Amino acid sequence: MTSGKHLKARIRARMARTGERYSTARRHVAGTAEPAPTDHGWALRGGTHPDSANIANLLAHAGVAGLSEAMVLGAGGGLGAGYILWEFRQHRFTHLTLGFRHRWNYIDWTARTLDRLGATTRVHATSGVKGAAAELTARLDAGQPAIVWPDRQLVGYWHLPPHADGFGGHPVVVYAGTGGAVRVDDRNLAPLTVERSTLDLARGRVPSYKNSLVAVGTVTAPADLAPLVRAGIADCVAHLGARSASFAVPAWGKWARLVTDTRNAKGWPRVFAGGRGLTDALLSIWEGVEPVGASGGHLRGLYADFLDEAAPLVGGTRPAAEAFREAGRRWHDLAEAALPADVPQYQRLRELIADLAAGVAAGDEGAPARAEAAGELWALRADLYEKPPAEPDFTALAGHLSTVYEAERDAVEALRAVR
Repeated sequence: MTSGKHLKARIRARMARTGERYSTARRHVAGTAEPAPTDHGWALRGGTHPDSANIANLLAHAGVAGLSEAMVLGAGGGLGAGYILWEFRQHRFTHLTLGFRHRWNYIDWTARTLDRLGATTRVHATSGVKGAAAELTARLDAGQPAIVWPDRQLVGYWHLPPHADGFGGHPVVVYAGTGGAVRVDDRNLAPLTVERSTLDLARGRVPSYKNSLVAVGTVTAPADLAPLVRAGIADCVAHLGARSASFAVPAWGKWARLVTDTRNAKGWPRVFAGGRGLTDALLSIWEGVEPVGASGGHLRGLYADFLDEAAPLVGGTRPAAEAFREAGRRWHDLAEAALPADVPQYQRLRELIADLAAGVAAGDEGAPARAEAAGELWALRADLYEKPPAEPDFTALAGHLSTVYEAERDAVEALRAVR
């Protein structure tokens, strides 16, 4: 038992240092990969990014072998870009939304990607809680796990504070009912139980995707992945390589300029004058960019894995794969600069995010640990809201963002060369 505790502590320490997800950090620390545990006939395989992991795991459950999460991400259009700064001064809370997936601001990506991969889907949405609950029950009774979109605060196990109610969340798979509760796959590696009434409430909270559900029926696995790979790459080039400063690579250049812009109302020197709310924003960068966060991070490494898998199918992908890995390294440098580990309070924030993520990965057994970590995390964020523990260097941060922007432009150009 002592050895197990020490191992978990080392894993969490690595997560805080590197920003890796639990499963990745565990492989590095323990040197072995554990087989996926099975619960109610569903294999808990984990994953990096909720959207692509959900699909890969659903298709594996349906009997489709060898379709990785990376291939799902790439075939679905790959990457995107987006930056939104939210300020909730009445709640003393600031947050950055960073979009990294193709069509990151649309939930229809799930059904579109499943369709491309040869799956028939049942897509259901309703404004009524009863109708939504009945549909989910029908899918589970039919042995069909379903993807749903619960509000992350209301669903409970991420332990967000009350003022985050209604801010939304990422999709999860509900794969079994257990009396008055359900089992949820949120890339956890052990069973995770949510009360059914809690899930029903959380699903109906956000108007833009209220009570949405996607289930998989039959799957005709594509005999040849090459056309899907080409279509996915074309989507990525068209989307990420567009001119939009909101949904394409230019978004990163716009963000870099805002970090030092003293005239723009959304410029960081004005928004964070005196330091108020800045710690939240810097933490949002680290948590949003690194895989340890709830949404899977920047995804550039995962997309590079897709390009490696695609090489035997379409050829010419190796330079683009390395270019996106380089972009991923630049993103990591940005996260390190935003929340440097040599500032004790920032290091503690990183440790608490890692502890929370490890607690979610541990499923029901991790509930006490993640609740404790979340309690300290939000208390520390409140303490640091008025003023960060270190003077910000906006010029250096903007410099890191500019290198991200340049690396992403280079990666898109390398991707254009793939045929």
